[in-house]
Amino acid sequence: MSYIVDRRLNAKNKSAVNRQRFLRRYRQHIKKAVGEALTHRSITDINKGEKIGIPTKDISEPTFHQGQGGSTDNILPGNKEFITGDSIPRPQGGGGGGAGEGNASDQGEGMDEFVFQITQEEFLEFMFEDLELPNLVKRQLKGSESFKTVRAGITNEGSPGRINIVRSLRAANARRIALTTGKRRKLKELENQKALLSEIDDTLKDKRKIEQIEADILQLRKAIKRVPWLDDFDLKYNLHVKVPTPSSKAVMFCVMDVSGSMNQATKDIAKRFFILLYLFLQRNYERTEVVFIRHHTSAKEVDEEEFFYSRETGGTIVSSALKLMNEIIDERFSPSEWNIYGAQASDGDNWNDDSSTCFEMLTQELVPKCQYFSYIEITPRNHQALWEEYEGVKAAFPDEFAMEQIVSSADIYPVFRELFQKKSA
Repeated sequence: MSYIVDRRLNAKNKSAVNRQRFLRRYRQHIKKAVGEALTHRSITDINKGEKIGIPTKDISEPTFHQGQGGSTDNILPGNKEFITGDSIPRPQGGGGGGAGEGNASDQGEGMDEFVFQITQEEFLEFMFEDLELPNLVKRQLKGSESFKTVRAGITNEGSPGRINIVRSLRAANARRIALTTGKRRKLKELENQKALLSEIDDTLKDKRKIEQIEADILQLRKAIKRVPWLDDFDLKYNLHVKVPTPSSKAVMFCVMDVSGSMNQATKDIAKRFFILLYLFLQRNYERTEVVFIRHHTSAKEVDEEEFFYSRETGGTIVSSALKLMNEIIDERFSPSEWNIYGAQASDGDNWNDDSSTCFEMLTQELVPKCQYFSYIEITPRNHQALWEEYEGVKAAFPDEFAMEQIVSSADIYPVFRELFQKKSA
């Protein structure tokens, strides 16, 4: 068994192999730092690299030293208080008097002493590790963008690099047998006749006939040798064809409440969550459609720019967004072909009895069409009527519906991982 080690240097003259080994070794520290970094980043900086700090105690390695060995007695100069065998009392107090400024402490750890930079690609890799879209099962042929090359038998034409040696030699052997079988049979008969005539006494031999047989034998042997060992007709080639690769067609509906009850801090948390979701879809899934819906008293499908940066606001009617989502599914995304996902962010405020309408829309229309629907409530207060209605949806669809609460920006990444954590089979 042979191993190939990539020792090419990166831009900082460090081995890329050693860097990957370092990232694997301290994966837990880096994942923790990535999660903490997301809590204080701005929306525009959420997908950049990050400086990671690791405590010195965690990067120290055990070493072997040459010990003195044996039993020895040491005499230290300047001792006027103790003799051999005396017991030294334990110092009083919780800490020693060091030379530095400030008081000693018996709690906490020191600051990270080893800091290194991870790239944007590495940051996103750690951010979305072990995450997936749940229940992604429906597979269809979509377009002709993705192909894979497969074996499709044998052909008589092709490039030299795809020649099938075994099939070519087998064809050559069959051709030689077919072209020389009659000649070999006749050659064997003439050799038998020559052997019989050679056994006759010399006075009775027909030398003329023997000479003729020998001439025929020589002619047959030359004819057999003239049959080529390998001919162009014998060459066989492996046939490879491109076939479209089945791909999972998925669509994610991002539904955000922009009503007047959503203050700027709440909207910022919602935007952070949806940017995280958008990056996750872009990085992990090539053919995932994203539909952005903003709503207050009415809902509207918008593009990415308007979804994240528009300042439009108003009252709150959540069912308007769910109705629009259902209409878009019926028009453009057939549930028999598409894996449909929904993510809704709101502060839980809703107009009068509209929460019961949301319950009916979800249980009767949307959730049966979706592979997975997640609801995120951004509020530090007690839950309101919308959360209570959604708990009924959760009870009816425990595998297809999920709901979580976000109190502060520190909860965004843990909640995101909880919603899209890869589940074991």
